[in-house]
Amino acid sequence: MEWSYPELKRKLTQAGLWPQGRLARLACYLTALAATLFVLQKLLGLFRLSWGEHLGGWVGFLAFVAGVLFFVLGFRWVKRRILWRLRNRLIVTYVFIGVIPAVLLVAMGLITLYRLGGQFAVFVVTSEINSQLRSLEAVNSAVTNELAARLERGDKPAAESLAGLRKRDPAWGRRQVCAWYDGKPLPLCRDFQGASLTPPAFEKAKFQDLVHDHDQLHLRVGSSMQVGASRLTVVTSELFDKDLVGKIAADLGEITLYTAAIKTDDDSAKPDKTRAAGGDESSGTPKKQSGAAVININEVSSSAPRENATFHPVFTVGAIPEASASFDREITFGTPLAVINWQSGKAEKFGPVLQVTTRPTVLYSHLFAALGQFVTGVTYILMGVAIFFAIIELVALIIGTRMTRTVTAAVAQLHDATKHVDRGDFSHRIPVRSSDQLADLAHSFNSMTASIEKLILEQKEKQRLENELAIAQEVQNQLFPKPVSELESLEVYGFCRPARTVSGDYYDFLAASSHKLILAVGDISGKGISAALLMATIHSAVRAYSVESLPQMREPVAVGAVAGTGRVMATWPEGIEVSPGALLGLLNHQLYESTPAEKYATLFLAIYDGRTRHLTYSNGGHLPPILIGKDGALRRLEAGGTVVGLFDGVTYEEGAVEMHPGEVFLAYSDGVTEPENDFGEFGEQRLIDLVRDNRHLPLPQISQLVTTAVDDWIGDNEQPDDVTLVLARAR
Repeated sequence: MEWSYPELKRKLTQAGLWPQGRLARLACYLTALAATLFVLQKLLGLFRLSWGEHLGGWVGFLAFVAGVLFFVLGFRWVKRRILWRLRNRLIVTYVFIGVIPAVLLVAMGLITLYRLGGQFAVFVVTSEINSQLRSLEAVNSAVTNELAARLERGDKPAAESLAGLRKRDPAWGRRQVCAWYDGKPLPLCRDFQGASLTPPAFEKAKFQDLVHDHDQLHLRVGSSMQVGASRLTVVTSELFDKDLVGKIAADLGEITLYTAAIKTDDDSAKPDKTRAAGGDESSGTPKKQSGAAVININEVSSSAPRENATFHPVFTVGAIPEASASFDREITFGTPLAVINWQSGKAEKFGPVLQVTTRPTVLYSHLFAALGQFVTGVTYILMGVAIFFAIIELVALIIGTRMTRTVTAAVAQLHDATKHVDRGDFSHRIPVRSSDQLADLAHSFNSMTASIEKLILEQKEKQRLENELAIAQEVQNQLFPKPVSELESLEVYGFCRPARTVSGDYYDFLAASSHKLILAVGDISGKGISAALLMATIHSAVRAYSVESLPQMREPVAVGAVAGTGRVMATWPEGIEVSPGALLGLLNHQLYESTPAEKYATLFLAIYDGRTRHLTYSNGGHLPPILIGKDGALRRLEAGGTVVGLFDGVTYEEGAVEMHPGEVFLAYSDGVTEPENDFGEFGEQRLIDLVRDNRHLPLPQISQLVTTAVDDWIGDNEQPDDVTLVLARAR
């Protein structure tokens, strides 16, 4: 299979591996550039050219930058894939809000416990050292008081208490005691191995410290008092060596002593001067120099060269206890020891360091050694507290999980419901089993989908009604008379614009013969489809009653229809007259019998005879039509009766007028005169003036001027009623 670049790009894009953003493209470009430089470096290395040696840094730099960019892209990809689901987002949120702080607190607690354990281990060691110093100081004070008493009595300065103490306590076999009176050593120094001791160069009544003397560390105490004219000084010393520290470490763990080797910048080439402890070379004390940590301490002074202190292990005593459980880990901690220089009496800058390695169980036993059986109770109490906290944590975890599932389940149901809505399924409902805000959201969604479903059904029903109204409008338009060839002595024009889809207004031109024309103008009560149906009924009834009493029933045709059109004209024989008043009476009775009581109509009927120019009419409650003479004179056609269909047995008077050449017949509905704006109604007078001023224009143009004036009067408001206008002009 052949792979082209567009095909490869399409496949990688579908898999989400094609670099889309600028960051991804930059990472790919840097990777490609680093790979190219790497290959170039190897090729130059084959030819032993020095240029390739300078490319290694660029390759490493570009690879590092590309790695960082790919890490950012990977993080974005993981975030986009994992955090898309709300459940994963909540889990991550809980991790950052609850888990990470808890882990940090636990870590801080463990670190604190570790440091406290180390501090306590060091405290045990230093407490034991201080205990040894206090023991030496008590004996030293007793010896001082004993010697002072003997000297005051003039007896031999001997310490009989020390002889007995040495016999009873083997530890005093390695301790040194020496006394000086008036600056001279007493025989006591020879008897108790103190000949090597020197009196302190500093004046203190009492002291007890770890001192550095002749490159060795000692626990040394001393006391001084005035006896007579001279001063008595007594010093007790014990070598701070492996044996002494080993006794301390016997039930604690492993203890390592580090001492400092000092170097300065001026004598960095000279051999190290190591401060040893625990014996000299002749004593055979081992000094460990390998396998232990080395600690460097640098001190910078503006007036002195920099000093470097390197700490080397001197000895290690004791053994690390066996672990009693998996959590019984080693604890290692160190502390510096304050050391006084015996010659100067000042604290040394770099003293020795003690490193203690033990386990928590050992420290626990030391801590509660004095409590006895009470330790068991404390242990049970701590275990109970731990179990209680564990139960609380478990309950919190269960509650958090259940609450998370309620949130994620509600969101998942909402997401699934939106998919149904997207497919057009508005009947889908979300099951609601709770009474919280999420349940309220589900109720709102169900209410929304139900409303949308109802609106869609209503829209479908509205669309169906609009289609039916469109059909009704089309049928109604067919009922209005088509443009006809007027009579030789009369031109006619009609216009109707419904306020809604269909109209309740009515007008008709019915040619009765070649020289007679029936004119009808009406207005049905109400609007909309009911008024339109009643209008169709009146239209049919007028046409039917116009030819009912004729000896020959033929379909009337438009005036001026010629032979061969397929339509037959109903010619009225001479002597037979159709009465407008009688037609209105028949229509009134029919409408009264066939329509509800609130339904009625206004109707104007007239018959124009072209030979005599007479207009015979009867007005059934309609706005009186107006004849506007050539000179502007007005005549109103008011003869008739009340509205049609409201009362039974009503008779309608008739009237007759002769239309002079140039005279304009004007009939209209209330939709022309009753529209209102801020200045009031359009009014009949404004209509009469408009038609009278333009009576010389063609009838369609007059009708257009009138409707335009009405539209301007209405403005942006909705048309309140049907607008109907019928014009005729005698020739």
